[in-house]
Amino acid sequence: MTTLDDALAALPVIAIIRAAASRHLNAVLETLAGAGVRAMEVTMTTPGAAEAIRWAAGGGLPGVAIGAGTVLDADAARQAVDAGAGYLITPAVLPEVIGEGRRLGVPVLPGAFTPTEILQAWSQGAAMVKVFPAGAAGGPGYIKDVRAPLPQIPLVPTGGIGTGDVPGYLRAGARAVGMGSPLLGDACADGDTAALAARAERLVETVRGSDG
Repeated sequence: MTTLDDALAALPVIAIIRAAASRHLNAVLETLAGAGVRAMEVTMTTPGAAEAIRWAAGGGLPGVAIGAGTVLDADAARQAVDAGAGYLITPAVLPEVIGEGRRLGVPVLPGAFTPTEILQAWSQGAAMVKVFPAGAAGGPGYIKDVRAPLPQIPLVPTGGIGTGDVPGYLRAGARAVGMGSPLLGDACADGDTAALAARAERLVETVRGSDG
């Protein structure tokens, strides 16, 4: 199974899949993978999330690190890992989920906003810390400022990040970025995978172009 570290080394982006229905989930995941996205998070608030994770982790998406998002308690953590999730993401610092993830042997990326919360998440055993909502926090400048006293903590800014913003966050020292609606658009609702593929391919080109 592809690890999160391996996936982010290939492309430092975690695609966030949050949907009101499960109808197009697998097609969306396949489209993202085909464009070169290697890390994907299916939120546990999405109908059919566990089934989609099980399909992806069971061989449906080779070369992709599949995780579960919006994991709010230990029960949800166990359900996600049982389905095959290789990592867990939370919207806040939730010691119960961090502890359960460590017990189950999977990385946890808790959501945090302030330096105090970021340090708390890290000290409790977070593998990386999701800075959320990053856009409201101040964008790449905020990430750069936080990393000055806390350079040892891998940060994954998420929330309000468009394709054109990604290089700035990476230059500021982000380990990766999380992208939801600016990348996904309405694909989970209307099944427009052609438009999704175009957005994803543009993202991959932008990120790889910034490496140069």
